[in-house]
Amino acid sequence: MWGRMASMVTKEFGQLLRDWPILGILLWTFTGQVIVAGNAVQIEVKDFPFVVVDHCRCALSRELIERVRPPEFKFVGYLANESELESALNDGDATLGVIIPPEFARQAESGQGRFQIILDGTQSQSATLTAAYLSAITRDFSIELLQRQQAPDPRLMEAIPSVEPRIRVAFNPTIDGSWFASLLELFEVTTMVAMLLTAAALVREKSQGTLEQILVTPLRPAELFAAKILPTIAVVLFLMPVSLFAIVVGIFHTPLRGSLLLFFSVTAVYVFSVASLGILIAVFARNIAQAMLLLLLILWPMVFLSGAFTPPESMSPWMKYLSTISPLRYYMDFGYQVLFKGNGIRYVWQDILGIVILGTLIFSAAVWRFRTLVR
Repeated sequence: MWGRMASMVTKEFGQLLRDWPILGILLWTFTGQVIVAGNAVQIEVKDFPFVVVDHCRCALSRELIERVRPPEFKFVGYLANESELESALNDGDATLGVIIPPEFARQAESGQGRFQIILDGTQSQSATLTAAYLSAITRDFSIELLQRQQAPDPRLMEAIPSVEPRIRVAFNPTIDGSWFASLLELFEVTTMVAMLLTAAALVREKSQGTLEQILVTPLRPAELFAAKILPTIAVVLFLMPVSLFAIVVGIFHTPLRGSLLLFFSVTAVYVFSVASLGILIAVFARNIAQAMLLLLLILWPMVFLSGAFTPPESMSPWMKYLSTISPLRYYMDFGYQVLFKGNGIRYVWQDILGIVILGTLIFSAAVWRFRTLVR
């Protein structure tokens, strides 16, 4: 058996190394795509441009504007009236406008100070975060004004009861979105490549008419599929460390806290699982175009059900149960726990078990379906 599989694996490696389009896709997905995703997806707000229409022009209004500072915000300038503010928002020169009325200082002294904020809501996530930042700035400013009015003596100010929250963000203290985005993209391209390589390898045999020649050899279907999957595992385990250390760690400075041996060992099992899914796709597909359509039809639901964009706990009950059949959900949870948190097998054994069970079921389904077709 091992001799038959070794010959088949050697043939698969030779075909892969001669396939320049596939090699180009591999190079791009594990390098350029991870870099683009890490730089493009930003969870936090930075350099949010804003303009101000200050009708009060008092010390209090200037103090308020000075609190809206970098790195979250970028001051563009003062405008004369609301018409100029509307033009700045429409032209894209600013995405936030602050309007301070003439009676702002007098109202603030009486405890009723008001000013208006206009946000460009076309980027809803950034607008929501910006509104939260401004609410926090306004709250702190209001508390300071109250302290100045009620306790002018510093000794009395120290006696005012207060609560001081001390927030600690674990595993990502700076809330750097590139850490999450680069790792997420690496997990996704690993899934896509594993499915693509095996599906393309088997469909190529069918389209070129060489599958019938292989079927008359002593190779069993399980051995044939294993020979298709093993080169994929080897390629991914070669390219993933390069991407992980050169890009995720080297460019985005993401810390790796867990066991790399555990991570890459389970990655090999995961690649076997999703590569088996690629084999199952190729069994049903008649040509490469059908295989790609089926791959996309399966890949994107897997991504959306994995918890990458919405945690499983926040999904509706039926979607939460449906996500349990996505191998990517278990692998993503495993990867973040091991690499970000440094957790060991004691905490991730359920994810490993889920990957193993799904991989076994998918591989068995592919072998069973292939046998029924060739009978």
